Amino acid sequence: MTSRRPDIAGLALLAAVAETGSVGAGARSLGLAQPNASRLLARLERDLGLSLIDRSPTGSRLTAHGRLVVDWAEPVLAALDLLAAGADSLREDLDSHLLVGASLTIGEHLVPRWLTSFREVHPHVQVRVRVMNSTDVVAAVESGELDVGFIESPGRPPTLHGTVVDRDELVVIVAPGHSWTHRAQVTLDELAVTPLVVREPGSGTRQTIDDLLAGREVAAPVMELSSTAAIVQSVAAGIGPAVVSTHAIEAARREGLVRVVPLAGASLRRELRAIWRPTRRFTGVAWDFVLHARGV
Repeated sequence: MTSRRPDIAGLALLAAVAETGSVGAGARSLGLAQPNASRLLARLERDLGLSLIDRSPTGSRLTAHGRLVVDWAEPVLAALDLLAAGADSLREDLDSHLLVGASLTIGEHLVPRWLTSFREVHPHVQVRVRVMNSTDVVAAVESGELDVGFIESPGRPPTLHGTVVDRDELVVIVAPGHSWTHRAQVTLDELAVTPLVVREPGSGTRQTIDDLLAGREVAAPVMELSSTAAIVQSVAAGIGPAVVSTHAIEAARREGLVRVVPLAGASLRRELRAIWRPTRRFTGVAWDFVLHARGV
């Protein structure tokens, strides 16, 4: 017996059943009514000549053959998603708009570079960028105000999809005349009891520092600022140490305005993420922008 070429909708549904654990949940994830889903699966089984799902009064589960078919279907479905994404990009209107939100470090130091390469491919797409702290970026993406956001907060918000686009490292900086410049390194305990120049609550950098010093008695900040550039300037003026991204201190470090002090017993490397609302496919110019941010 020769199998008929299987229907793509049936394969997508079977993959959704495997992911969600039931026919009903799989159907809902694709926006299908239960009777239509049952017909699709029955037709897929006829086309392939295989029993793909064990049905019982207590529920449904994939057979061994069903699991194998899902494994084989995954690259097919991924290729179709890629095809659809490419077609969406080709179909984009000349007056398309892309609304992007970025946390301060990413917005100041990375987004300009991403925009340059993106505009070479999509010269007619108008990209509007809003720079805010990571908490506000998450809220704006969740509410639909933004097409895609970029954050530096630890982890991905559970309500959103996302991918790592870059990594950076936080470092401790002080003014050239600060006593720490004569130290080989400072400890977390010393950092905790020292009044720091910090970002406002809600920023990804602030969250990373708070997580790093959790469980310790922490001194009140000497100053809270909403601009990374202002923090670097304040440190250079001798107001106090700070913990900032390496991206933010390149110029000040070259000019000798600040010094980096190694931190003992802690890694301050972090992931920078793109985030978007959950959808079946995240496609078009928004996905193209994420790919540019990832350097793909």
